[in-house]
Formats: sequence, structure tokens, C-alpha cells
Amino acid sequence: MLNLVITLRQKTHEVWRSGFVRSVAVVASGTAGAQAITMAFAPLITRLYGPEAYGVQGTFMAILGVAVPVGALAYPISIVLPRRDEEALGIIQLSAYISVVIAALLAFGLWMGGEEFISLLEIESVGNFIYFLPVAVLFAAWKQIAQQWLIRKKEFGVIARSALATSGALNSARALAGFVNPIGAVLIVLATLVEALHALLMLIGIRQRTTIDRSVPSEAPKFSIIELARRHRDFPLYRAPQIMINSASQSFPMLMLAAFFGPSTAGFYMLSRMVMGMPTTLVGMAVSDVFYSRITEAAHNSENLSKHILRATGVLALIGVIPFSIVIFFGPWIFSLVFGAEWSVAGEYARWLAFFFFFNLVNKPSNAAVPVLGIQRGLLFYEVLSTGGKVAGFFLGAYWLNSDVWAVAIFSIIGIVAYSGVMLWIYFCAVRWDRDAKKNLINRTMNSRVMCMVSGDK
Repeated sequence: MLNLVITLRQKTHEVWRSGFVRSVAVVASGTAGAQAITMAFAPLITRLYGPEAYGVQGTFMAILGVAVPVGALAYPISIVLPRRDEEALGIIQLSAYISVVIAALLAFGLWMGGEEFISLLEIESVGNFIYFLPVAVLFAAWKQIAQQWLIRKKEFGVIARSALATSGALNSARALAGFVNPIGAVLIVLATLVEALHALLMLIGIRQRTTIDRSVPSEAPKFSIIELARRHRDFPLYRAPQIMINSASQSFPMLMLAAFFGPSTAGFYMLSRMVMGMPTTLVGMAVSDVFYSRITEAAHNSENLSKHILRATGVLALIGVIPFSIVIFFGPWIFSLVFGAEWSVAGEYARWLAFFFFFNLVNKPSNAAVPVLGIQRGLLFYEVLSTGGKVAGFFLGAYWLNSDVWAVAIFSIIGIVAYSGVMLWIYFCAVRWDRDAKKNLINRTMNSRVMCMVSGDK
């Protein structure tokens, strides 16, 4: 027994000494702190603004979530990939140029057809504040550019501190403004400004904490902006549409539940989704950001990528299995106890969403490895099939079975199958990458020996 305790203690120390685990803990602490600040302010802010104002903001944020991937055509995600900082800086410049052009085109489009756009989507509640959209998209793109550079430089502390400061500033501003003019328009303006603040804080951190590595061979190739755009064209062609489809699918169940069963049913789903999504927000995204940097470094060093993916997936599975299992068995009772008896239905939804979000959580390392493996076209194909299957399943439950619970259940089951399939596919792609990398290493070694023998003969 004593030996077992000593062994567990040693393993715990080894895990904590791991740079990967410490980096995840830093990012997760920032996210958790930001969530804690939001939850602390929530009782006051919800009483100041009311559901109508939140509905206006939610509509604007849903549109923004779909538009953001187009803001820089997903080029910022590729900032982590190059070996040399000079090439990464070129991608930053490319992303910044594209973000300005996209924002200008979006502003022009809204100026020409803003009223028609509002009428088409039936978002009259947002009104003229839809014209804040280009500004919010521009700031969100700059935030993503800064964040990806920080991930490249492994400055995860800057990311965490920026999230904490931004959350504190946003919620304080919401509370103060709520005493003066508690309307949805205020929330939209603050949501736009907070994107700028978040980007600014990370840019300050970049100036203080990061340097550019210029220790490269003089014969290293230099790429123009156009050449960099061509080299990384799979990001705008495949990754940007994939993220857009994924973002759109996030709001689909809530909209359909409201249409088929009324707004209260959508409210049940919103609460259950928010609670079930917390582990992914707190841990999954932190692991994803840190793992993206680590798997890129591993690829540069010709390490075994499949082993890294398998290990990170296993760790997330161990983290998530207990909390999600508790909800599966006791969801309705927990939701009734914590949120009130009227929220029991949300607990029933949460039972099914627990399965869905567990697989969503453990999928994060596989998803982070996609750009490194160069299989983004396949990920887009998966996203189209996955979203189509989930939409069809939801309609089956809501329309044919006329059951909100069955709609959520079928949606979740199809999502589980889709996540399982994509994780297996990515893992086998990593195995193939490892095999090819090993062959290339052997070939390089053999060629080097032949050259040495030829030089010796001479």
C-alpha cells in the first residue's frame, strides 16, 4: 500500500513538472477566472437588463459567430505552423490585410442591403446595430491574430491574463451601463468594444513578452505575401467554411426548438447546453491551444504524432468521464435542485448532451492536429456530413416523433457517431504521417552515408 502511494505521488509530480500540463493549467485558470467573473456579475446584470435585452445581444452574437471565420479567411490559424518567425510574420501581415478588406466589403454590403438582410433573417430587434458587425469582425480577426502568435511563442500566461482582464472590464461596464440605460443596444456596443480591448491587451503582451527569432540561415527562402497566401490556401478554402458550418450548427437546435415547441423549450436547451459546455470551455479549449503548439513542434522534430494525439485524448477522457457520468445518471435531479423544479426538463436534455459534449471534449487534440497533418479538406467534408446528419436527426425527433427530448437525443447520438468517426480518421492519418516521416528519415540517413562514402573515396 505504501509503495502504491509513493508511486502515485511520483507520477503526480512527473505530470505536474510536464511543461504541457503547466501550460494547460495556465490557460485553463484564465478561462476559469473569466467564467467566474461572469457568473459573479450574472445575478446583477440579468436583473438590470432582462431577457429581451439578452435576446437582442444573443442574436447579434450568433451572427457574429458565423461571420468571424470569414474575417481573415482562417489564415491566422496557420501562424503557428512555420518553422521560422519571418514566415509567421508574413502570415500575420497577410491576415491583417485580408481582415481590413473583408470588413470594408462587409460594411459596403450592409450599406447597400442592410435593411433587406435584417428582413431576411427576421432580426428587426437588432435593427441598425447590425452595422456594428464589420467593426466587431475586424477586431475579432485582430484578436485571433494576436492569440495565434502568442500560442506560437508559448506565452500562455498572456492569453490567460488578457481573458481575465477583458472579462472584468466587460462585466463592470455592463453593470455600470445597466444602471443608466439597460437596453440590448448597450450590450451590442460593449460586445464590439470588448473584442478591441481583448486584442489590445494581447498586443501589449506581445510587445512585452515576445521576441522574433532571426537566427536562420542566410540561404533560407523568403516568401512574398502572395506566395504565403498560396502556400496556406487550404485555410480559406477548407478551414474557414468548416468553422462557419460548425458555428451555424451550434445555434440550430435552439432555433428549431423555439420554432417547434416554443421559447421556453429553447430556454431549457440553452441552459443545459451552457452547463454541459463548461468543461469544454474551461479545459478543452486550453488543451486545444497548448496541444496545437506542441503537435506543431513535434512535427518539426519528426516525433510520433499519433502517440501525442492518443495520450492527450486519453487524459481528456479521464478528466471528463466522472462529471459527465454524474449528469447522465442524475441530470434532472441536479438541475431541479440547483436551478429550480421548473428546470427539470433541462436536466433531461443534459443527460443526452452529456454524451455529446464528452466526445466534443476528447475530440479537441485530434481537431488541433488537423492543420499539422494537412487534412483540412477532409475535415470540411466531415463537417458537411456531420451537420447534415445532425440536422436530419433533429427534424426526425421534432417533426416526425413530435418530441423535444427525442430531437435532442437523436441529435446527440448522431454527433457521438460523427465525433468517433473523425477521431479515428485523424488518428489513422497521424499513423500514416509517422510512417512516412520514418521512411523519409531512413532515406535521408542512407543518402548521407552514401555521400560520406563517396567523399571518402575521393
